[in-house]
Amino acid sequence: MLGLSRAGLAERWTLFVGAALSVCLGVALVQSSLLLLISAATMDPPPGLPATERMLFTQNAEAAVAMLGVLLGTAAFLAIFIISSTFGFTVAQRRRDLALLRLVGGSRGQLRRLLLGEAVLLGGLGAALGVPLGLGVMAVQAWLMRRLGFVPDGFRGEWRSWILGVSFGTGIALALAGVLLAARRAARVRPLEALRESGEAARVMTAGRWIAGLIVLGGAVALILVSPHAGPSGGQATSMNVPFCAAAAIAAFGPLLVPAVARLLPVGLGGPLGTLARANLRDGRRRSASVAAPVIVLVGLVLGQAGATTSFTTAGIDEQRRALTADLVVEATGPAAARIAAVPGVAAASTEIELPAEITFDDGDSPESENGGALVVDPAAYAAVHPGSEVVRDLPGRAVAAGPAGEMPSGATVRVKLPRTDLGEVRVTGAVPATLSGGATLLVPAALVPPEELAGAPGRSFVRVAPGASAARVAAALAPLGRVSTTADWLAADAEARNSTNAKIMVVVLGLGALYALIGVVNSVVIGAAARRREFAEARVTGLSRAQIVRTTLAESTAVTGAGIILGLLAASATYAAVLSTTEAVTGTPTLDLPWALGAGVIAVAFLVTSATSIITSWSATRPQPISLLGARE
Repeated sequence: MLGLSRAGLAERWTLFVGAALSVCLGVALVQSSLLLLISAATMDPPPGLPATERMLFTQNAEAAVAMLGVLLGTAAFLAIFIISSTFGFTVAQRRRDLALLRLVGGSRGQLRRLLLGEAVLLGGLGAALGVPLGLGVMAVQAWLMRRLGFVPDGFRGEWRSWILGVSFGTGIALALAGVLLAARRAARVRPLEALRESGEAARVMTAGRWIAGLIVLGGAVALILVSPHAGPSGGQATSMNVPFCAAAAIAAFGPLLVPAVARLLPVGLGGPLGTLARANLRDGRRRSASVAAPVIVLVGLVLGQAGATTSFTTAGIDEQRRALTADLVVEATGPAAARIAAVPGVAAASTEIELPAEITFDDGDSPESENGGALVVDPAAYAAVHPGSEVVRDLPGRAVAAGPAGEMPSGATVRVKLPRTDLGEVRVTGAVPATLSGGATLLVPAALVPPEELAGAPGRSFVRVAPGASAARVAAALAPLGRVSTTADWLAADAEARNSTNAKIMVVVLGLGALYALIGVVNSVVIGAAARRREFAEARVTGLSRAQIVRTTLAESTAVTGAGIILGLLAASATYAAVLSTTEAVTGTPTLDLPWALGAGVIAVAFLVTSATSIITSWSATRPQPISLLGARE
């Protein structure tokens, strides 16, 4: 059967090239992300770094590993989804050929082995092309991470020989998984039903689709319900996973949803051509769903995660604004509270210096160390300008408080090591409210930290102006001590920095993934056009010109893309529901800040790509003379 599979691939290579390309790109993206993840996890600080910079290097490396972990998960999801969708569509387009094979004596088992053999060949070919392509993708990703400041200048992805086995195994496994259910369904359909497009062959929603769709839909609903109860960090993580399940669920129900939505949209054509376009949308439900599926994932994933990120950032800034009673902010180095308090017109000042720290937690089983931040504060001053943090004011002896990052349990005993000082064991006796914007892991009283540890360290001081004093005059008097800004200006600058960082993360995590999803769209359009050559020929012999066929196909593509965008926005809206409930539970105010410019750009690119691909493929498919196609053996 392997020889027959090879012959089938050679004969209908135009139908399979998209599937091989999907495997190739999927393998390249997964391989690149995995190698970069391992390289970042094993990255050692350069020799000779000072203690503070060494700790900061370790913290940044851990952040890069976390980001690459998200990138690897996103790449794996896209690869599984797009490859399975492409292979399933390829098998569906050959149902007449497969039915004829059954009629001449082929058994169900032989049919399944034929399709699985094709999947192995395509998976191996895609992996063989994906391995060298993955090196190029890795170089681009590493350059992007260096350019955006997530890793040091010398960072490179390191090649590991065992990745060959992983890449080939991934390619073949993804191809087999993509074709397995389609092969099982193709083998179960009766040959005459497949030829007549009746009975089981006419069903577009199989039991497997219903089950898979309901499972992932249930997952999306569960994530939405859990997110407001998962706390600040857990709620954000849960909400960010909603678009994966929501987009997959909507795509699973695509054969029902996409044609129904597409037929409601104006196709831009009137008369017979418009009627033909709407009829094709009604009859080509599998084709429409396959083209729309990657559009749904593209829009749902990009806009869902981008909207969640910007919304959480905005909510965190608003939360910080409400939880801060200060008029001015002074950014200076070292302890500056005494000098600031001596300035006339200053009612209170809280100087906060954040230092990198290694925190070891011993739960009685085995000690676990993590890198975090220790915010050195004056307890009374901190409580004065941060409402709700009164627990810090009464820290007894060698006690610390859990910070707004919300990662340290109250009552624990931890060992804290600063860049130049080992504070030894301290007890966490309280916790300030956890926030969406995060922050330090621990709040450490300044009395526990040697002065030389704080000298030269950057800090910020939140200043309250005395009643009746002029804020402008106080700011002018504070200017010699450091950079002075109003609290509103400082929060705005902080928000801009956070948004810039989030935008960079979106570029790294979703940039190549979005490009892969767009290529999946192109694959579906190309495969659909390759399978419609005979249909186009029949239309031409009835009197339609090539231009009319292209216009009709373009109208179909536009309607399907519009339906995919609408359904993708529905998937993104599920994410926004989780965001609203989470921000309300954490901050008391539901917050939603949508990336309108990004959304407009994604929608425009989706329409542009599908329209251009539709025009090119339909014009190419109608190039041969109709009689040559109608008389050819199918």
